[in-house]
Amino acid sequence: MAKKNLNTILKTNNLSIGYQTKKAKTIIASNINIELHSGELIGLVGANGIGKSTLLRTLTNVQSSLSGTILVDNKPLEQYGNLELAKVLSLVLTESVVSKNLSVFELVALGRQPYTNWVGSLIEFDIDIVNKALAETNLNAIKHKKCYELSDGQLQKVMIARALAQDTHLIILDEPTTHLDMYHKAYILRLLQKLAKDTNKTILFSSHEIDLAIQLCDKLIVMTESTVVLDTPNKLMESGTFETLFPKEFIVFDKVSQSFKINK
Repeated sequence: MAKKNLNTILKTNNLSIGYQTKKAKTIIASNINIELHSGELIGLVGANGIGKSTLLRTLTNVQSSLSGTILVDNKPLEQYGNLELAKVLSLVLTESVVSKNLSVFELVALGRQPYTNWVGSLIEFDIDIVNKALAETNLNAIKHKKCYELSDGQLQKVMIARALAQDTHLIILDEPTTHLDMYHKAYILRLLQKLAKDTNKTILFSSHEIDLAIQLCDKLIVMTESTVVLDTPNKLMESGTFETLFPKEFIVFDKVSQSFKINK
């Protein structure tokens, strides 16, 4: 079996994130050193309010870092223009679709905007990429449906297909399983796992579904009040990292079942 090419897609060096005003600087997390490779599925986990969304906004240039560096495809993030960045990084947010009157095909085709002309005309090459993205997410059967006709789970798959059609090395998703039931949470994360392997893209997502992320991810970024750690689920379990996520008097991590349990 051929060995998968592990190119470094995203890397941070001594990154600090937070908020800066004229009067004060608020540091959410500091000394963040992570390295993500092609073909990896990486989950970003931590307690509510710990800074997961702030980290994702910083990694995608939605907000500025306080210090340190972020490299995407070995190039400093701040050196990318908006159009150039859209060709290497695609972002899937939890907010609702701009227009649910679009068909599934039309919404997925919006992923080609960084490459089309000023009127957004698709050439045959673009259409082939859109159809490939629909096939990879099992959406061909509903590609002519309007988005307002879709369930939350189907709509989330459409947003993932749009990111695939954007054809970037890196896909970042902010809580892609929000509002989904347990079956669809597992389905979406399993789909992301398969896409990372089949397309060799780097897929990073934030989630509260830590038990599922432990089972499905190649690596996890764990944010606590004191540190940000990147490693494989097994090594994080061995080091006791998961035990530091929540107050032990309420929730404990059981290494045998690899899951969190209420402390009775």
